Order: sequence, then C-alpha cells, then structure tokens
Amino acid sequence: MALKIQPLADRVLVQPQEAETKTASGLYIPDSAKEKPQQGKVVAVGKGKEDHKMTVKVGDTVLYGKYAGSELKFDGKDYMIMREEDILAII
Repeated sequence: MALKIQPLADRVLVQPQEAETKTASGLYIPDSAKEKPQQGKVVAVGKGKEDHKMTVKVGDTVLYGKYAGSELKFDGKDYMIMREEDILAII
C-alpha cells in the first residue's frame, strides 16, 4: 500500500529510526530516558520550489537536527515532516 501523504514544496517526510532500547554494555534503557532519534529514512519528498531543486530522494537515510521538523502519527506509525534545509546529511 502506498503512503497517502505527499509533502508540498521543499518538505520531506521521514520515518525516524527506532530509539535504542539497550546500551552497548547490555543495560536496558527505560522509555523515559530514551533520546529522540536524529536519523531516519525518507519516505516521501515534495516537488521543490521554483528556485530550489530537491537533493534528497525516497529511500535515502538522513541525519537531521534534534529539534527539526514536526512529529506526526499516520496509520499507527511515527513520522517527521521537515524542510529539506533541516536535513544535515545523507548517509
């Protein structure tokens, strides 16, 4: 089933990576102490603006700022919608 969200202009829809549940030493992290993920997979991209061509594409894994974008929930899944300029890097 295709995603029914189409970002407008220079916006990008990102599915955040799951937060770590365990430390490297094997300790479990409680939900209250988990950090907000700053990495995710691009699932939809807007068409860009007249003077701005989009550089990210669907399927890219990206890094974004801690306070970038807006969180939304759609069909039981978490997403972030943000401007392309909020994306720091494609990895």
